[in-house]
Amino acid sequence: MRRSILLAGAIALLPVLALAGDPGRDAILSDYAAQARRLDPAFTGLSAQRGETLFRTKWNGGDPRTPSCTACHTADPRQPGQNAKTGRPIDPVAVSVNPRRFTDKAEVEKQFGRDCKSVLGRDCTPAEKGDYISFMAGQ
Repeated sequence: MRRSILLAGAIALLPVLALAGDPGRDAILSDYAAQARRLDPAFTGLSAQRGETLFRTKWNGGDPRTPSCTACHTADPRQPGQNAKTGRPIDPVAVSVNPRRFTDKAEVEKQFGRDCKSVLGRDCTPAEKGDYISFMAGQ
């Protein structure tokens, strides 16, 4: 009986698990993890917790108008944001609200290329990019 309950629960979760990932996003995350591993053999994996820290930290190296990711994306990544420099509206960055986020490698690289320099004053590392996406995928 216990086994059938567990099996029924697992079967009930299959649709949720099928929707949880996106092949494009999964490939991007795998690529960032592989790059991070090549750069640092001690790399143990991507971390949503480190991604959240990256998202919420106020940095000093970038544009003073964008000291953190929250300057444009708000403290709640499920809410729409606004570009701190131009005022242009920004769709929510959280995958739960915007499932197409982080699914196109060229677009992801374009955004990180611009936004990391604006916020951090430098390029993001592959681990930072993967951590950030991991955090947003859980939001």
